[in-house]
Amino acid sequence: MPELPRISGDQAIKVFLALGFYQARQKGSHVVMRRDNKGCVIPRHKELAVGTLRSAIRQELRLKSL
Repeated sequence: MPELPRISGDQAIKVFLALGFYQARQKGSHVVMRRDNKGCVIPRHKELAVGTLRSAIRQELRLKSL
């Protein structure tokens, strides 16, 4: 996987919304994004850790293949 950019949680949420997800709920700084009974959690931090972003992308790819 290529090197990922450093983006904020809000930017990641916008991308997931564009991919067809919707914001199911939020508790504190963590937003649960859902699509077709599956979901992933995006923290609303100023800068997401690369591993956190990679995990969210992998969850999205896994949902796409189901």
